[in-house]
Amino acid sequence: MQSVEAIKRVVVRGTNWVGDSLMTVPALRALRRVLPDAEITLVIRPSAQGIFSEADFVDDVLLYDRKGVFSVIPQVREWRRRKFDLAVLFQNAFEAALIPFLAGVPLRLGYATESRQALLTHPLDLPDWRSSRHEVFYYLYLVTALEQMLFGASTIFETDPDASIQISEVRKSAAKELLRAHGVREDEPVVALCPGSINSRAKRWPAEAYAALADRLIDTQRQVLLIGSKEEADVSREVTSRMRHQPIVLTGQTTLDQITAVLAGVDLIVTNDTGPAHIGAALGRPTIVIFGPTNPLTTRPFSPAAEILRHPPDCAPCMLRDCPIDHRCMTAITVDEVFEHSHALLKRSSFAKTVRSLCDSVA
Repeated sequence: MQSVEAIKRVVVRGTNWVGDSLMTVPALRALRRVLPDAEITLVIRPSAQGIFSEADFVDDVLLYDRKGVFSVIPQVREWRRRKFDLAVLFQNAFEAALIPFLAGVPLRLGYATESRQALLTHPLDLPDWRSSRHEVFYYLYLVTALEQMLFGASTIFETDPDASIQISEVRKSAAKELLRAHGVREDEPVVALCPGSINSRAKRWPAEAYAALADRLIDTQRQVLLIGSKEEADVSREVTSRMRHQPIVLTGQTTLDQITAVLAGVDLIVTNDTGPAHIGAALGRPTIVIFGPTNPLTTRPFSPAAEILRHPPDCAPCMLRDCPIDHRCMTAITVDEVFEHSHALLKRSSFAKTVRSLCDSVA
C-alpha cells in the first residue's frame, strides 16, 4: 500500500438502494478521517443523489446511470480521466471491481465477492459476523482495513458510528413552500406515511391498515402525507381509496432531494422497511418502521430516532419478496398498536418542540 501522502484522489463506489446508501454514511465519515487531505468522489445512482448533495464528508458526486452493460465504457473513461489513486468498493458486484481495474486505478480495495478477487489489489474476505451485525459495520470494516494497511492499526471502532445527515435551511424552506402549495398548514402536526416498497411486496403493511391509521390520525387533528416513488403510486391510490378522509398525496410527485427535505420537517414518519425509514431516522425525525420479512438486526435504520414494530412468526425473517402463505408477519401488527405508538411519539415530539421554542425565546 502506498503512503497516505501519495493517495490524493479517492473514488468510492456506493451502493444502489437508498437505504443501503444511508448505511454507508458512517464509513464515508470514517474514510474522511483516515484521509483528511484526499479528494473523495462518491459514485452513486442518480436516485441517491439527494442524500449526498450537501454532505461534508465527500468532495464530489459522480452519477452512474446504468442502463446496460455498455454503460461501463463511459464510466471507465471518466475514472481514467480523473486519475484516481484508490478505489474503495462498497458495492459487491463484479462490475464494481471491473470499472476501476479497466480504468487503471492502482489501489483497489473491496470484498472478494462475485469472483472478482483477481480484479482487486486488496481483496477482503467476507467477515464471519456479517449476518449477525448491522450492515453499517460491514461497510466500516472496509475503511478499518484501509486504516490498518496505512497506519498499522485502526481506531474506527472505538467511537460510535455516525449515520446522521443534515439538510440546509435553503432546502428546508423550499420544502415548506412545497408543502404549503399542497395545502399543508403549519398549525397542525404532520405525519408522513410510506405504504409502499419498491423491491419487495412482502415488506408492505396492508393498504387497508395504512388507510385506517391515516383516518385515525386525521381524526385527531394530524395532517397526513402519503409519500413514495412513482413505482409506488398504485399503493398510495389503494390507501386513499379505502380512507374516509382525503390525505395529501406526494407519492410520485417529488424527487428524492425534495422528499428528504420534506421529511426533515415532519413530526412523525410511519413506514415499511424502505428508503424513507432510513432517511427519516438519519435526519433525527421520530420514525416508526414496520418490519416483517426482513431482519432488523442487520438492516434497521441506524439511529435512536427509529422505533421498530415487529411480531415475527417462526418463518421470519424469510427475506422473500412475496409471501407464499398468509403474510402473517405483517398482519400480526395492528392498527391500534401503530396508532398508540404514533400518538406517544407525537406527544413527545410536541413537548420537545415546545421546550426548544421556550429556550429560543429566552435566548
